[in-house]
Amino acid sequence: MNLKRLVAICFISICLNLNCQNKPESKLSSNMAESTEEGHIIYNDFCISCHMANGEGAGKVFPPLANADYLRDNQIESIKAIKFGMSGEITVNGKIYNSVMSPLGLSDQEVADVMNYINNSWGNSKDHFYTKAEVSKIKP
Repeated sequence: MNLKRLVAICFISICLNLNCQNKPESKLSSNMAESTEEGHIIYNDFCISCHMANGEGAGKVFPPLANADYLRDNQIESIKAIKFGMSGEITVNGKIYNSVMSPLGLSDQEVADVMNYINNSWGNSKDHFYTKAEVSKIKP
């Protein structure tokens, strides 16, 4: 699959997800298990098309989340990327990525849940439990 086609597929997938949101805001997750379960659902709805089911990303276009040093070392920037989108160069596990992540339109609770999920999946291990209140304080 060529790079342009992969980017187009991801863009279309994101647009469809944003336009098809008719679900109520996810329930308030009171513990890590509930939050990661909700986060897994959100990941499958919004993130999987670019970062893949195994969190390994898509070639040189979309960075991995699995065992990712950027995620581990840049938690606030990672939350900002999910919440507000991201563009520009980043280095993940020694490789440079320079693509665009559009804002996903997630609520603060959904951002917290997906962060809790990706922080505890595919070899990542973070003890910190993100909450809606904590994510709401993060500004662009």
